Amino acid sequence: MTRRPATTIATVPKSDAPSNPRSKRSAPPLRAVDGRVPGRRGLATRQRLLDCTIELLSSTPYRDLKVTDITRAAGTSPATFYQYFVDLETVLLAVAERTAEEGQALVALIAGQPWKGAAGVASAERLVDAFIEFWRTHRPTLRVIDLLSTEGDKRFRHTRVLMLNGMTKALAAEIEAVQGKDCEVDPMAMAGSLIGMLPQMAGHQGGFEAWDISFAHVRDAMIRLIYWGVNGPKVPRPR
Repeated sequence: MTRRPATTIATVPKSDAPSNPRSKRSAPPLRAVDGRVPGRRGLATRQRLLDCTIELLSSTPYRDLKVTDITRAAGTSPATFYQYFVDLETVLLAVAERTAEEGQALVALIAGQPWKGAAGVASAERLVDAFIEFWRTHRPTLRVIDLLSTEGDKRFRHTRVLMLNGMTKALAAEIEAVQGKDCEVDPMAMAGSLIGMLPQMAGHQGGFEAWDISFAHVRDAMIRLIYWGVNGPKVPRPR
């Protein structure tokens, strides 16, 4: 397979959104720590704090990050920070939730795509390339999500599940549609395995290169595994 430029993550058209009555309700207004609804300037300040947190995570381990580092970068004070976030973990969680929301756009590269033949290989390629690009763009935040999830923080674990769950369900639906009654493995189990592979492989690029394994070849392997997993080649049963 030839290397193609990374695919831009697609956005889901509003017309394709699920017709859930709850989705039609307006989201509750964002509130500050004291319960007040921030105005335009307040929202801009909060956004600046989030952006500076993301930028600092690219150069500072999250355990070494301090509130004063964020406020200094944002040109504001710790007192202002605590108007919007209870503590450092709260701002990290807000950053994680924003990243998870952006990751859900990858569902559009799964649902309703062709999965058979050459078109199916192209669909798998678009998905893998988009996820690798998503990981590269959000690498510092995704590492924090993984670390805190592994350490047992239920809030970050929930965020990680939310980010990957939509992709898993969408891929399971495609597997069931393609294989029908011929499915030898539960579609959710197969989809969960394939989607779970993506962040592990994307996040381990340095390790592969340290083993003299070309990441371009790893990418090709990921594409093939997605394609095979959806189309379900028969596996010989042990005697």
